[in-house]
Amino acid sequence: MTNVLGRFDFDAIAKWIRPGEKVLDLGCGDGSLLRYLRDEKGVLGYGVDNDPDNILACIRNGVNVVQIDLEAGLSGFEDGFFDHVVMSLSLQTVRHTERLLAEMLRVGREAVVSFPNFGQRSHREAIAEGRMPVSKTLPYQWYNSPNVRFFTMADFETLCAERGIVLRERLGFDGEAAVTEDLNLNASIAVYRLGKAG
Repeated sequence: MTNVLGRFDFDAIAKWIRPGEKVLDLGCGDGSLLRYLRDEKGVLGYGVDNDPDNILACIRNGVNVVQIDLEAGLSGFEDGFFDHVVMSLSLQTVRHTERLLAEMLRVGREAVVSFPNFGQRSHREAIAEGRMPVSKTLPYQWYNSPNVRFFTMADFETLCAERGIVLRERLGFDGEAAVTEDLNLNASIAVYRLGKAG
């Protein structure tokens, strides 16, 4: 993978976005992904974040941004307005996971999410040793983590099946290397392209 954006999950996500699409980026940080998509693919992009520093960084990067608490949902956005709604490495930080996934697919034709895979081998080994895992993809101690959900790729896929969410594509990475075998065991980061049933 080329890693043009400095984050391998951004590179994977960018390949799923077509030129000229409308993209909503939830938990957009400094707006790097949206700036790249705007400059390289001519997308109409909007970022959502709740951190004032990130809002200022987006403005400095020339990215359209709205300050919203994602726990409150996406009620300010029209049904089906966006081609893609993206949430990269943030799904594990929200309390109302099911509601947010439903909202993403309400306002967007497709949703793209990436998250740390708690089922990865090294995380399992840490648990077996009686400790919560700390790694590059889960860099926090148990007492200061912003993560409120710890789940595996298998857990996520079960949730999607139960809620009628279609898994259009999935990728797994360990570090920056693509994983092709037993993703739930070997991938530290999961990236999914999701759609609605029917």
